[in-house]
Amino acid sequence: MASPSPRVTVIGLGYVGLPLAVALAKQFDTTGLDIDTRRIDELKSGHDRTGEIERERLEASSLALTAEPSSCPPSDFYIVTVPTPIDSANRPDLTLVEKASRTVAAMLPAAVAEGRVPVVVYESTVYPGVTEDLCAPILEEVSGLVCGKDFFLGYSPERINPGDREHTIDKITKVVSGQTPEVLDRVANLYNAITSGGVFRAKSIKAAEAAKVIENAQRDINIAFMNEIAQIFGAINLSVWDVLEAARTKWNFLPFSPGLVGGHCIGVDPYYLSHRAEELGLDPQVILAGRGVNDGMAAWVAGKLHEMRGKQAGSVLVLGLTFKEDVPDLRNSKVADLISALKALGHTVTVHDPHADPEEAAHEYELTLQGGEPAGAHDLVLLAVPHREYLALGEGTLRALVAPGGTLADLKGALGGAADWTL
Repeated sequence: MASPSPRVTVIGLGYVGLPLAVALAKQFDTTGLDIDTRRIDELKSGHDRTGEIERERLEASSLALTAEPSSCPPSDFYIVTVPTPIDSANRPDLTLVEKASRTVAAMLPAAVAEGRVPVVVYESTVYPGVTEDLCAPILEEVSGLVCGKDFFLGYSPERINPGDREHTIDKITKVVSGQTPEVLDRVANLYNAITSGGVFRAKSIKAAEAAKVIENAQRDINIAFMNEIAQIFGAINLSVWDVLEAARTKWNFLPFSPGLVGGHCIGVDPYYLSHRAEELGLDPQVILAGRGVNDGMAAWVAGKLHEMRGKQAGSVLVLGLTFKEDVPDLRNSKVADLISALKALGHTVTVHDPHADPEEAAHEYELTLQGGEPAGAHDLVLLAVPHREYLALGEGTLRALVAPGGTLADLKGALGGAADWTL
């Protein structure tokens, strides 16, 4: 029987898990588990390095924090929110989900011993079938319990958009699913308590898994089309931004824009779907074509900038390294690929980013960030990520960073046509 007031444990306190855990703690007895002791220490001190939760909210939250699974109390819900990246061959890397499943499995017997009927809910992005076909056997093997009898499964795909203060966990519609109708009710009631956007009850766990993965695959394909037309129009010296401005006057034109596609979702999730398709003997041509265009965009931009400089190597200042503006998230940053491509063409590159963690930039990409304000005189200054700090500087200050005869480039058109080059 489910407890009148559920107890919840959230496994993984990153961009997804922390906002979820803080929201749940407003309504339920909630514990947040993350094996990164540095992360737990920071959160206990009121600091969230992701910038998603303000100090005041952290300090006011009743969320219990721990890096030790043994410190987690027996719970009614165990919610897994760990990352699901890809490996160097663009194949799904489910290592963290498997490890988290083993961690949860070890906690299930204590919950059952208290008379609880725990539900293990996965929020991590996966291809259809992972929750029931991969995670369930791990949970059974490690716990010694029976799935569908002693504990149950649920899936509710995460919809966190880093830096987005409008579509937050307490406002969005949450897709929910459960192993049985009764479990679905329990999962729906849990999430309904924390969001004003309500819940959507998916017909099955696999349907919920699939819904998540196609959300980002769809965006990836649409952005790939934008990138392809940017290349076409660039070849005839036609501004893609001028074209899009005109096209968007039609009521059903989709408002996508060209650019580098990085981050933890859009540049990763399509590979999960294509992987499953290939396992089934299918050829996911559209999905992989979109990925091919977007994965190649950094090299294409580097080539265009190199051509603009007369194919002469020089000094380059890249402004922005994170995968999108006004966030510290460096995961799968395609700006790093662009920097590598520029270096391969012989350019000397200086990188500046007021939001990125210098230690993380060094660890992930072997890049040293310029400290303080952007400085120096460079043959090419590229506004790669239009952080608010750069836009506040204005065109004049940015141009002052350009050496005589140099080029000011604006990847996303954020300067409104004032740059010498843009997509």
